Amino acid sequence: MVAPLTLLLVGYSAHRRLREFILSVDLRLIVGIQAWRWAGFGFLTLYTYKVLPGIFAWPAGLGDMAIGVTAPLVLAALLRRPGFAASRSFVAWNLSGILDLTVAVSIGALVPLFAPNLYGTVTSAPMTQLPLVLIPTYLVPTFLMLHLTALFQARRLAR
Repeated sequence: MVAPLTLLLVGYSAHRRLREFILSVDLRLIVGIQAWRWAGFGFLTLYTYKVLPGIFAWPAGLGDMAIGVTAPLVLAALLRRPGFAASRSFVAWNLSGILDLTVAVSIGALVPLFAPNLYGTVTSAPMTQLPLVLIPTYLVPTFLMLHLTALFQARRLAR
């Protein structure tokens, strides 16, 4: 998960053409893609069927759902007023999306290491197997890179 983010940040800082590309991506598309995060509901479903522990499923699911459900509202604000991208609300929404992903990954990775008995009989082990392993290895870095791209553009617009 760290490798793609590191490549994005290094590439953004060191390569002008990549930076120009990142700053030219349509923010409406970036925000619209975040609407897929409503599927965080799946974590709650997996909790209901005792596939994932509640300490992981509830924050991960609710956080994703919050970003996914509000993405159309943020998109509507961008469509009405493109300058919305430079607003504190837009930045706060993106930072909230990053926080949600960071908290979910942290709970999933750190609780088994530091408090293995906290999960009880239901563990986050299914997140290490297909198809769920695609979430932390592919989707989380992708959504983080989209949020970072939006924040890079917001910073440029705010200047």
